[in-house]
Amino acid sequence: MTEQELQQHLKTHYPKENEWCEWKEFKNLKNDFNGKEKDDVVSYVSALANMEGEHLVIGVVDKTLEIVGTDTYNYDVDKACLRLRDQCANLPTEGLQIEEFVTDDTQKTVWVIHVPKHMPKLPVYAHSKAFQRLKDSLIELTVERRNAILEEVSMSADWSAQTVEDATLDDLEEMALAMARFQFKKVHPDLSSDIDGWDDMKLLTHAGVASHGKLTRAALVLLGKSSSAILLNPSVVQVTWILKNEDGRKIAYEHFGMPLLTNVDRILSKIRNLTLRELPGGTLFPDIEKQYDDYSIRELLHNCIAHQDYTMQERIVLIEEPGYLIFSNGGYFLPGTLENALENGGPQKYYRNYCLCQGMVNFNMIDTIGHGIEKIFSEQKRRKCALPEYTINNVSKEVSVKVYARQENISKESFMTSEKSEQHQDNVRKEAFVTSEASGKVQENIRINISKNQDFILLALQRDPHMTIPELSELVGISERNISENLKKLQAQGLLERVGGRKKGYWKVNQR
Repeated sequence: MTEQELQQHLKTHYPKENEWCEWKEFKNLKNDFNGKEKDDVVSYVSALANMEGEHLVIGVVDKTLEIVGTDTYNYDVDKACLRLRDQCANLPTEGLQIEEFVTDDTQKTVWVIHVPKHMPKLPVYAHSKAFQRLKDSLIELTVERRNAILEEVSMSADWSAQTVEDATLDDLEEMALAMARFQFKKVHPDLSSDIDGWDDMKLLTHAGVASHGKLTRAALVLLGKSSSAILLNPSVVQVTWILKNEDGRKIAYEHFGMPLLTNVDRILSKIRNLTLRELPGGTLFPDIEKQYDDYSIRELLHNCIAHQDYTMQERIVLIEEPGYLIFSNGGYFLPGTLENALENGGPQKYYRNYCLCQGMVNFNMIDTIGHGIEKIFSEQKRRKCALPEYTINNVSKEVSVKVYARQENISKESFMTSEKSEQHQDNVRKEAFVTSEASGKVQENIRINISKNQDFILLALQRDPHMTIPELSELVGISERNISENLKKLQAQGLLERVGGRKKGYWKVNQR
């Protein structure tokens, strides 16, 4: 191809210089291949490999992609690949490739080196140092990036995929198993008739949380009885909800353990997600929205569960303060930066707890599309709320997200609160859960007495307010008549409301 055609080809396939693509002149490979540290081919190969890999274009002007060509000295592409493997410690051989282009009209040579990503836990070195890209600069590997590389795991090292020898089906919570089966059928409707004939172990095997008749740690995290937590020692599987007042003082907390599949709804029910009413100019019809988007807060909590480093023996923490929530989990942020997560636009390449994530997908908790973070940002923009704030500390191994409540242009009169909700807020301030930090014991709070089936119905309707009586009957395992009777009792106790008619209405679960 001609020089002009080659330039167009390069602009089409490598249009942007960033952490995954580098343009360099390197006019003479005799000196530039393995020469000055931070300014030669091997240094840039190390830097690209220690990010996500990708491409190094040689023989072009930085910024403009003007073709100047490179003198390859006595290198051909095969010899250059061998030299890279020799000079770049830990560089994977699979995926390493060099494309050579020679223009027909000007006889200029351009190389495109396709650099593979580093292997798990193995930074790539050049000149006995590991490098990385940071914006427009090539620098030595930072502590944060080094830790992120050392944290990456393969499936063989997946903590959640390890089977628990002493665990049996008796260690799983009956309500959680029923919810898992119901949600698995929703995710796989084409298998619905087959699933009805599966026993519990076959269901869990198809969901990816059991193997060869043994339960994995993922199965216990999602479905295990609270008493089965000892089987995962010394790992900690617990979410702590903390309520703080305007002064930042802790006024309430509660711990939630296994099974997380059903306890997620109990955790989210703690959040005081008030319904707001705002009158836009020029209309008598109010905009009605909750302070927090239900999808966003559920997605953030699920992300914490999916990506928690359970080997750190730390709790997942949800802090509720006036005007915002903070979700925190232990472990490195595997995408590296928030920009990487947002720009990826699809499923991430690596998972800390792949087995656990597969179970959460099959039990309808998360999806594999990988657009959760992007959707949360979009929803906050639509609601005219401040955007989420990520704090990523790869030194202390913690990721936290602050999500803001909708409160702009909202006056006190705009709160749509019933007598019951006002009483609930007052009860929270009086603190039914106030504890002594020294004792760590939660005082017994006063709750309305409900049956196990009624508790299950409320959890199910909190997750899906549009569930029908036949669906509830299938899930809870009692007759439709009994479901109807329990719904009436829950409505009489003020725990449940029906909004709208039979066909287009939905159930609203009130604070307990």
